[in-house]
Amino acid sequence: MRVALLAFRLVCLAWLWPVSSHYANKRRHKEQYGENTKLKHGGRVDLKMKKMDSTKSLLIKSEQLLRIEDHDFAMRPGFGGSAIPVGIDVQVESIDSISEVNMDFTMTLYLRHYWQDDRLAFPSSSNKSRTFDARLVKKIWVPDVFFVHSKRSFIHDTTMENIMLRVFPDGNILYSVRITVTALCSMDFSSFPLDTQNCSLELESYAYNENDLMLYWKNGNDSLRTDEIVLSQFFVEDFQPSFGLAFYSSTGWYNRLYINFLLRRHIFFFMLQTYFPTMLMVMLSWVSFWIDRRAVPARVSLGITTVLTMSTIITGVSASMPQVSYVKAVDIYLWASFLFVFLSVIEYAAVNYFTTVEEMKKLKRAKIPNTFDATEAMAFDGCFHDNDIDMTSFTEVASTPNTERNSQSRNSTVSGPAEGTRLRRKNPVKQHLSFIMSNSYMIDSYSRVIFPMAYLLFNIIYWSLYA
Repeated sequence: MRVALLAFRLVCLAWLWPVSSHYANKRRHKEQYGENTKLKHGGRVDLKMKKMDSTKSLLIKSEQLLRIEDHDFAMRPGFGGSAIPVGIDVQVESIDSISEVNMDFTMTLYLRHYWQDDRLAFPSSSNKSRTFDARLVKKIWVPDVFFVHSKRSFIHDTTMENIMLRVFPDGNILYSVRITVTALCSMDFSSFPLDTQNCSLELESYAYNENDLMLYWKNGNDSLRTDEIVLSQFFVEDFQPSFGLAFYSSTGWYNRLYINFLLRRHIFFFMLQTYFPTMLMVMLSWVSFWIDRRAVPARVSLGITTVLTMSTIITGVSASMPQVSYVKAVDIYLWASFLFVFLSVIEYAAVNYFTTVEEMKKLKRAKIPNTFDATEAMAFDGCFHDNDIDMTSFTEVASTPNTERNSQSRNSTVSGPAEGTRLRRKNPVKQHLSFIMSNSYMIDSYSRVIFPMAYLLFNIIYWSLYA
């Protein structure tokens, strides 16, 4: 009986063994592929999803092909030997912005590196290269090129990191990245806005000096290529690569590559925004020379308006410029124009003063009646003229012995000087000034010619020096 029971148990165990093995394999398959292998239509399992990930499989094969695990890529190729040559090739995509206030520029470019690493050589019957993305770049050695004097920089990552790695069978490598960098540009604004700026983007290895890494332009002057670049305020006149060395006292000499470009500013924008309004304000200040000298409100308000407008223009230009300690070309033009406007106001102050003095002298030479209002002779009513003064009511000055004596003395001097007397010639300049002061209306007449001619001469000198 016991033997029969033992035989029955063995038969049952042999029958249940394939079923348990099937469920174990199914559970392992579920853990490998997850719960998302069911389709929406009836909850059926997609058998295609059970296949191995081809991308992951290819990456594993590539790492095995390049023998990445067999080498220490923390060391540069040929460590302990001569410097490894790294060629650089740059294609400038765009110059995004140029800031005078911050003295910097922003550039987007394709930076390509060329070098050889025998550790990554692989056998190939077709001699074709293999291309990889950023995932493999993190596992091998790449040059540590950085931008000198850069303020901000980043590698584009939409939709994936813009990094390409191409490995050739003989170990030659092409490593390309798309970068946007904001770098310093030391600008000279002494001729602003008639200036040209020379900026440069500098590339250098951060850790490896010239004994370990040698940077050079891959194709000479043809290593720098540009797309058609159009800027709002500048013409890009020239792109030129160059080469140099940089010395650091603690680490030694480093190879440095330069991307030089020359920028010439558009002048038409500043002509419309600054120069033409300034010229019009100066010419508007000359209108006061044709307004009657007794029209005080009209001439004063015109002069003050032009002065305030010039102050607004100067403030607006200064707000959009860096606070430099030297004089710019636009400052010279604005302040010289402001001086012309200010002098036109001073000119009317002089005309008004001399007119008042002239009127007072006329009143002192005559006996003023009690009914005469002295304020009529002043130049503050805005509508009074010299010939409007009614001098008929003034009584003539009675002749006195003193006046007769003066008339006799004048008659005697006309006849000629006595013997032994010395003649004194009067200063012609002083006489001319006295004549102008006694005829103040002539100041406006002279100003109508002197001011435009002086401003024209200033413009000729200014534009010949800076244009």
